[in-house]
Amino acid sequence: MAAADAALPWAAQCAGMALFASSSFLLVLALVLLLLRRWPWCSCHVCRAYLTGSWARDFTNLGDWYAHLLRESPSGTVHVHVLGCTVTANPANVEYMLKTNFDNFPKGKTFAALLGDLLGGGIFNVDGHAWRHQRKMASLELGSVAVRSYAFRIIAQEVEARLMPVLAAAADAGAVVDLQDVFRRFAFDTICKISFGLDPGCLEKEMPVSKLADAFDTATRLCAMRGAAASPLLWKAKRLLNVGSERELREAIKLVDELAAAMIRERRKLGVANSHDLLSRFMASAGDDAHHDDVDDKYLRDIVVSFLLAGRDTVSSALTTLFMLLSKNPAVADAMRAEAGGSEAPLTYEQLKRLHYTHAVLYENMRLFPPVQFDSKFCAGPDVLPDGTYVSGGTRVMYHPYAMGRMPRIWGADHGAFRPDRWLTGAGGSFVPESLYKYPVFQAGLRVCLGKELAITEMKAVAVAVVRAFDVQVVGDSGSAACAPKFVSGLTASISGGLPVRISRRVRS
Repeated sequence: MAAADAALPWAAQCAGMALFASSSFLLVLALVLLLLRRWPWCSCHVCRAYLTGSWARDFTNLGDWYAHLLRESPSGTVHVHVLGCTVTANPANVEYMLKTNFDNFPKGKTFAALLGDLLGGGIFNVDGHAWRHQRKMASLELGSVAVRSYAFRIIAQEVEARLMPVLAAAADAGAVVDLQDVFRRFAFDTICKISFGLDPGCLEKEMPVSKLADAFDTATRLCAMRGAAASPLLWKAKRLLNVGSERELREAIKLVDELAAAMIRERRKLGVANSHDLLSRFMASAGDDAHHDDVDDKYLRDIVVSFLLAGRDTVSSALTTLFMLLSKNPAVADAMRAEAGGSEAPLTYEQLKRLHYTHAVLYENMRLFPPVQFDSKFCAGPDVLPDGTYVSGGTRVMYHPYAMGRMPRIWGADHGAFRPDRWLTGAGGSFVPESLYKYPVFQAGLRVCLGKELAITEMKAVAVAVVRAFDVQVVGDSGSAACAPKFVSGLTASISGGLPVRISRRVRS
């Protein structure tokens, strides 16, 4: 009798394991059958190249392949059937999506599902009332003189107290440093101070590891992988079973959530009443106090993540490709120095605004290497784009700034050349912007980037300070004039392997 009692738990365990195994098998079988039934099989050359990866034989990056396809298309629009996606580089289509028929091209539920685990209900992942409410609040805060002054003071301090000493130490040691990593650390420290009033200290000379930055990198990379999958069933099945990349993503997001919650607690402890950082101002405007419930904490968590995405990766991406291009075009760096003048004193906000040539250099860099290489909307109802392309309801429609910067019909025969003076067409050689629908690097229309001016100011402050004090020479393949950078898959562009550079101090005459 005792032996039978002892055997019962063991038998129950075996039965449970067998039941779990059979259930898992049936679930996987059902997903496979569903995939076979719903897969958008297509044998066209575009879909074959995408599925087999054969495009990589001729192109360094997926974006370069898209640019080739869009240049070859008479309308500047192509279909990738296996993705259920229409891709366009036609400015008229971009204007139609982002302005003329804005309501028919929301982010959509599909996009929200792709990024929802990371971005939650943040401004970059919502539509309708939630989007309008957050945008209105962000517009009021970013447009205030107090916030702009506060942000510029932080940028100037970070440049002089942290960035320049790190580069000077590298120059004196004759060391090769990864400039992409340096700029990511700089941008992370800066956005955390501006947005949360907290200092992670990533650009200290010891170069400490930031758990939040690492977890955020992992999460954005894996979310981008979801969007590249030929069918959402693939990543949804892995998420359901908690395996592979989805398990890694879940762990990364859990860490992001914990660290964001710690930031919010710290900000509450320090008080929000007299603080100028953006999180404090959001909390104050929402009437936040120490007794808010989990829903409000989730809302603030989503704001934290949105600020990090907007202010860290985009700025560091643009600065990295800028110095890659300046290394290959030293005459442009010389012209920037001449415009900035011979004084060693840091430039003021008003002085930076008057640097038209430097402004043109930044825009030309982002024309060729936009930090966000493509953006997607979902067509809510059947529609016809201005170029005559029919789009059925539920279709993903992607406009592609990276490809648009390589279109001769937009930029002329020299579209591949780094030529800042193409922007200096105003009186006295002043900077004149192009239509945002030809140059949607900061989006356009109703969703145009609210932090555009702040980002440009930050890039200018860094670019001018560095070129006045140092010569930056890229080493390895990225320094070759003929070699195109290879980008890592992600929500924002980053160069595979970083940007190794050698820095030397400039001898002032």
